[in-house]
Amino acid sequence: MNMALFGSAFVTLFVIMDPIGIIPVFLALVGKRPGAELRRLAWQAALTSLLVIAVFAAFGAQILAYLNISLPALRVAGGLLLLLVALQLLVSGSLPTATDEDASIAMVPLGTPLLAGPGAIVVVIIMVQASTGAADLLAIAAAIVSIHLIIWACLYFSPALARLITPAGITVVSRVMGVLLAAIAVQLIATGVHEFIEQWSG
Repeated sequence: MNMALFGSAFVTLFVIMDPIGIIPVFLALVGKRPGAELRRLAWQAALTSLLVIAVFAAFGAQILAYLNISLPALRVAGGLLLLLVALQLLVSGSLPTATDEDASIAMVPLGTPLLAGPGAIVVVIIMVQASTGAADLLAIAAAIVSIHLIIWACLYFSPALARLITPAGITVVSRVMGVLLAAIAVQLIATGVHEFIEQWSG
C-alpha cells in the first residue's frame, strides 16, 4: 500500500469532512432525541456517507459522464441542498423529525451532503483518476474507511456531549450552525457558478 498517498488522502478527507466539526451539526439536527436513537443515527449517517463516497470512488467519473453532469453542476446542486437545510435550521431551530415514511435525517442531510458532500466526492474522483496502480487504490480505500470510522466514533459518542448542553444551548447551536451552513452553501454555489463561467468563457 502507498502509505504516502494514504496519509495525503486521509488528511484531505479529514479536513473536508471535518469529523470534529460535524458533532455540533449532528446534535443540532437530531435535536432532543433519546441517546439510543442518536447512536442509531450516528452509524446510519457514517454508513450512508461511506457508501456514497465508495460508489463515487469506484464509478464517479463514469456516472457523471453518463449523465452529462459536470463537477461545477455537482457543487451547485450540493450548495442548494445545503441552503435548504440551513434555512430550516434558521427558521425552526431543527429539522423535521424523521418517520418511517420519511427519509431519515441520518441519510439526508447528514450522510449526504453534509458528510459525503460535493467536496469529498470531487476529491475521491480526482484521487482515483490520478492513481497508477493497485497500491494507490488500496491506499485511497483505506483512507476512506479510516475517516469513516473516525466519523462514526465522533457521532456515536456525541450524546455524552449532548448531556452537557441544555435544550436552550442546542437551540442556540442550531441557529449558529444554520448561519454557517448557509455560508458554506453560498460558497459552494459561487464556486460552481465561477467554474461554469470559466468553462463557457474558455
